[in-house]
Amino acid sequence: MVLHGRGLALALGLVGWCLVASVAMGAEDRFEGKHFAGRGDARYLGLLETARRMFAPDPQYQNLSMLYMPAWNGFVEGPTWDAWWVQNSYGTTYCALPFYREPYTTFLLNAQNLWFSQMGDGERKGANDWVAPDGCLCDCARPGWIMYRQGDGRTAIHDWGVEFTAAGLLMQCELLLISRDEGAISHYLPLLERCAGFLETRRDPKTSLYLAGPAGNLLAPSFAGWRRPDGSYGQAYLAGLSVTTIAALDRLSELESLAGRAKQARVYHQRRNASRKALARLATPEGYLINSLDPDGVRHGVFGAKQHGYFESSPNHDAIAFRVVGDSEARRIYRKMASIPELRPYHFILPNYPSYDDMYEKPEGLWGYGTWVNGGHWSTCEARMMLAYSRLGRFEDARASMEHLLTFARDFRMDNPLTQRGSQVYQPGEKVNLCYDTFGPAAGLLRGLFEYLYGAKELTLIPHIPRGITELRQKDPIRFGTKLLWLSTYGRGRITGVRVNGREWRRFTPSRVTLPYSGTPDRARVVLLLGGASVPPAEGDRLPPVDVLSGGDAVTRGGAGGPLARFVAGMEAAGLGGSYEAAHARLALAAEQAASERRSLVAAGKLNPLTGDREEAAQRSYEEASRRLRDGLVAQLGTYASSSHPDRQRIGGIWRRAQVGGP
Repeated sequence: MVLHGRGLALALGLVGWCLVASVAMGAEDRFEGKHFAGRGDARYLGLLETARRMFAPDPQYQNLSMLYMPAWNGFVEGPTWDAWWVQNSYGTTYCALPFYREPYTTFLLNAQNLWFSQMGDGERKGANDWVAPDGCLCDCARPGWIMYRQGDGRTAIHDWGVEFTAAGLLMQCELLLISRDEGAISHYLPLLERCAGFLETRRDPKTSLYLAGPAGNLLAPSFAGWRRPDGSYGQAYLAGLSVTTIAALDRLSELESLAGRAKQARVYHQRRNASRKALARLATPEGYLINSLDPDGVRHGVFGAKQHGYFESSPNHDAIAFRVVGDSEARRIYRKMASIPELRPYHFILPNYPSYDDMYEKPEGLWGYGTWVNGGHWSTCEARMMLAYSRLGRFEDARASMEHLLTFARDFRMDNPLTQRGSQVYQPGEKVNLCYDTFGPAAGLLRGLFEYLYGAKELTLIPHIPRGITELRQKDPIRFGTKLLWLSTYGRGRITGVRVNGREWRRFTPSRVTLPYSGTPDRARVVLLLGGASVPPAEGDRLPPVDVLSGGDAVTRGGAGGPLARFVAGMEAAGLGGSYEAAHARLALAAEQAASERRSLVAAGKLNPLTGDREEAAQRSYEEASRRLRDGLVAQLGTYASSSHPDRQRIGGIWRRAQVGGP
């Protein structure tokens, strides 16, 4: 029996119309989707498929293409949040980076450049006339405007964006390690070194721990620092800052190596090792990390203690997700988290339980438990929690998280933060909600499958495949520099064999596969054989055709269909089909197509509409996304006429001909 369309949607527990997947029900289920295929646990495979659908124009789900801002040709936090935040984008970006291709890679680089082009230099004035130290990043930024401190709460006592800087450093390093773009690395590496220099000013040379004051943490302003005896607030040793900086220094060291700067790579590697060794000072006998340590020895975040007896989640799940701790330490941390069910009342992780007793505000109103930074849910954190689940094989936890996300996604309530301990949206008055953070659980589910450890010389794959899945095929490639890799697994258990483009590959252990950049084909089908399985003859070196690699998924082909479609055809004819500009055009066309399909599907009764006038609001969001993508590209192409760059002049000419209907 094979289920399609509405039958499959019901089989997977999804509401509404499902476009692409099919399942053969029998002794072992078979799943065939647009992005994933496989055998075994079809429900889990269906969740992977849905997660991936959220990152391309789709008539059923809100998707990443809806968060494009023409003003800076990049991503925006959301329709009601017109800037780009470090803490909010952190989890989603890190988890989705291996899958991002053009134009998303350009969109992300432009968004993050808002931080780096305006970073603190000891002279520049940001919001509120704040002048940040050299190398300091920010809470958020937009063109000509940057917030160097957390902008909510008692800003007068807030520290600079210390852990914001560590997270921004990590994301930018990861972006560059994946792209391996020499020009971008040359441009950003001096800026990244300044960020690392700023973080180093917060290292206590006696302990190798890092100091931060009020709101210097990533999920600010929940952290008040050290409350001195006179009632003022100073700096304390913050565990999250240590964890995030350790992960960032690890990435920076690899990036320095990639750039051929061995001496600097050693410096950052040594700093990382010293910080990692010092982290033991912030651990409990049970093995988990506290939140902070005051200079006078008071420990915050020892669960069950009479004073400051809450559990702080972020440093703990991040230590697992970014491999700051070893396997045995990671298991001990998870066991403690699992023993506190109140940390996940609705399957999403909360930042703390119970309520903080050490904020500088009383825990009431916005600061009350379960609402905002005190016990409210943040999907940027859930993304990293998903990586922790995958590393430890906690697939039922990951499944429950993704299924909880779908309760919001089906209703177009992709809001952040989530109030009432992760069960309600923050802006219920909006007819539909959308934030970049909220894609975090889906991104984490995807990256968790293979973890993807990018280094200067190689990419390491560490498979984390649920035992119920005996075959997994990713139909979308992941990036490794200019190379594209399609990954598959057969069997279950430890790795017993690997094939790359049909040939035996020997660079593997029972738990991981190593792909040196110099020896990996430009387009590679990488097949992992688990538990003694053999690869089906049809798998071999089969690769997708070239014309599906770039930009959006569904694209109008040929010269008809308006200027954008003619532009795509012209770019492909000129051998520029893989460019950012062609990919942006494809994405705009795909968004336009998704908007049209949604209206048609709702009218035909094949897709359940949202209630009341919310469906029309949803439809408008599709049409506005299509318009923004089109307008943004047109604005970019309009600058090419005066460009001195030959490639841009050539692309500008193709665009001018497309506008008048020429070839």
